Amino acid sequence: MRLIVKAWPAAALLVAMSVPSLAQDKPAATGNLPQRAYTINPGDQIEVYVWGEERLQRSIRILPDGTFSFPLVGRVVAQGMLPEQIEQAISKGLASQYRGEPPQVTVSVQAPSGFIFSVIGRVRSPSSFTPGRYVNLVEAISMAGGPDEFANLDNVTVIRKNGNELTSFKFRLGGAMKGNLSPEAARAIPQMQTGDTVIVP
Repeated sequence: MRLIVKAWPAAALLVAMSVPSLAQDKPAATGNLPQRAYTINPGDQIEVYVWGEERLQRSIRILPDGTFSFPLVGRVVAQGMLPEQIEQAISKGLASQYRGEPPQVTVSVQAPSGFIFSVIGRVRSPSSFTPGRYVNLVEAISMAGGPDEFANLDNVTVIRKNGNELTSFKFRLGGAMKGNLSPEAARAIPQMQTGDTVIVP
């Protein structure tokens, strides 16, 4: 396993330190950003329903390698896929079993338990978290009870998995955690991804 250290551009690192005054009634910039569509992670619980074929209805937990097996289809790659992409893969796999059009397939996420990250270091409640929704770096630290009094918030590190490689980047959150947050700084705060480890020195 390789560890790749990658720094954010200087503008992105410094932007969190900017402290222009903001109107109290002005929403944070991140509040206006659309949430990204949820993609499947290892450990997620999904339900597969094949219309007209109740015998093929399954509640499935995605394996650590990001796959699952389905009757008459075999191995299906789920990691990183949208539910509708999995529907298409199963429908295509079932096509040879039917003379006409294969039945409609519906895939829903029962529990996004595979979306997990950890926060360690100088926080009040270091732990691993499965929030059930997307959160950003500031929210992740808040879920860990917030920084302790000796935390260095201008040197926070996020270690991110990318296949068998690890990527590390640093972020300055001193201004953000004190409420000194410009719209540019808000947009620069990264969203957490599954498998991330946040280190607060």
